[in-house]
Amino acid sequence: MFSLMARHARRHPSLLPLFLFIGSGAVGAGLYLLRLAVFSPDVCWDKKNNPEPWNKLGPTDQYKGALGQNSEVVVLG
Repeated sequence: MFSLMARHARRHPSLLPLFLFIGSGAVGAGLYLLRLAVFSPDVCWDKKNNPEPWNKLGPTDQYKGALGQNSEVVVLG
């Protein structure tokens, strides 16, 4: 596949920016997904050693919740 892209790029040099932008977009999307998977507190990869990671959140940690303006629990659904 890469040899086909290289052959087309040699024949039509105007396709080089297209290949570069699409490739950099794909790499950026992959890196963003990797960042979400590694650094997001919503993802738990090790359920054996840490079955309930949400219990280890401190008072200064940011997390999403379903609270109203008066700290009343809002039922979603």
